[in-house]
Amino acid sequence: MRYGPAMQAADQQIVFRETVCAIARQHGLIASFVPKLFEQSAGSGCHLHLSLWQGDRNVMSNGQAKQGELSDLAAAFVAGLLRHLPGLMAVTTPIPNSYRRLQPHCWSGAFRAWGYNNREAAVRVPLPASGSPSQIELKTVDNAANPYLALGCAIAAGLDGIHHQLPLASPVQVDPGTLSDSERHQRGITRLPITLHEAIAHLRQDIVLLNALGDPLAQTFLAVRQAEWEAMHELTLADELKLLLERY
Repeated sequence: MRYGPAMQAADQQIVFRETVCAIARQHGLIASFVPKLFEQSAGSGCHLHLSLWQGDRNVMSNGQAKQGELSDLAAAFVAGLLRHLPGLMAVTTPIPNSYRRLQPHCWSGAFRAWGYNNREAAVRVPLPASGSPSQIELKTVDNAANPYLALGCAIAAGLDGIHHQLPLASPVQVDPGTLSDSERHQRGITRLPITLHEAIAHLRQDIVLLNALGDPLAQTFLAVRQAEWEAMHELTLADELKLLLERY
């Protein structure tokens, strides 16, 4: 699988998941992409890698940026992602089990922050040793998400940052979970929603994402997410897996 336009990438993600599950069944096994299968282990994410292009030119880093830094355009895109991330998570991490994975020190992006090569920030900018960044990685995504909705809303969030020329905070180059509350406050680092219920509440207030989804899809999506929260939020992990193991 290679990178491609958004719709093609979403198609490939569906084909990949179906192929893996089919091959597993041929061997008498179950392949599951449930975000959190094992209580004491890191979860299973589906991190989203994005790059910005104008024609055939990657504009993540260009003449506007110093060597090794994001371009102004890319910085505004990342700022948009971070601004909308609490509501976006209702789309990209859309089931109660998703939030079992989103814990500090688990490479899942539990804090609203970004950094170069920082695997604990919600947005990581891979920085090649030999050049400038060509992509960004959004960690708060898993395989319970509809890839078309997740991609569409992530793009809408980033484009909103570009449209409003949002400023990007300084990169965080340490694990945010190792900082004190006061240090995080000083640096503008906040904990992302710890439950689907919180993410739904943020999405209800996020006009940009609701407009991106469009009505009535937005209202239907919110109703389904709310129903799933009410049905599952008190379940143990073992009971969740009885429902989810082969669904995802």
